[in-house]
Amino acid sequence: MSLFITSAFADGVQTITLNRADKYNSFVREMALALQAELIKADQDSAVRCIVLTGSGKAFCAGQDLAEAIDPNGPELTKIVSEHYNPIILLIRKIAKPVVAAINGVAAGAGANIALACDVVVATESASFIQAFSKIGLIPDSGGTFTLPRLIGFQKASALMMLGDKVSATDAERMNMIYKVFADDVFADEVKKLAANLAAMPTKGLALTKCALNRTYINNLDQQLALEDELQTQAGQTYDYNEGVQAFLEKRKPDFKGE
Repeated sequence: MSLFITSAFADGVQTITLNRADKYNSFVREMALALQAELIKADQDSAVRCIVLTGSGKAFCAGQDLAEAIDPNGPELTKIVSEHYNPIILLIRKIAKPVVAAINGVAAGAGANIALACDVVVATESASFIQAFSKIGLIPDSGGTFTLPRLIGFQKASALMMLGDKVSATDAERMNMIYKVFADDVFADEVKKLAANLAAMPTKGLALTKCALNRTYINNLDQQLALEDELQTQAGQTYDYNEGVQAFLEKRKPDFKGE
């Protein structure tokens, strides 16, 4: 494992931490590839029921380390996008488990858009989100032009991307960019409770829900109804569906297994 990524497992939850605090967790190639490896590992581990992605220190992630981007011996910009960030976004969306982004500080550039690709995004009151690309003549990457307009609408997304405004966590919640904001002093506990709740749920059904949500961006209504029919049939054949029904009939708490 890279020194730039740490990972810890407890109670069904894999917490992956961006660990380059002295550089505000900005990405270099080693860190991006290490994050990809950790996401793949968590996806393949049946004991992992929920993934939490967060940052160390004062920031969640400041995006790309520009020192690497301009280094003549470093990766070209096209490789940074195609080999570093695009695979991370695709992994987050394809992982058949809930992925929570726990935003503990500033999330800028690719850092912001990686966060917004996650299934549930929560943040501290002191956190902020910045589409910083326009400040240096670049366009938003890491799926930002796909995700952000769908979260907050075209006009607001266009303005934030062109102007590069800093958006507070509170404002991000108000405009439906993120799910919820917690006070800084209770943030860690609230994230732990949220992740534990997701891990204890019927995560196979959550994975099928994620699959349906991924397709809602491209399907028409007829196609989405057909997909719901297909995925509901799959959900109805799971252990967790049977357990949920039996628990309801027996008036007891269900014991879901993610199967």
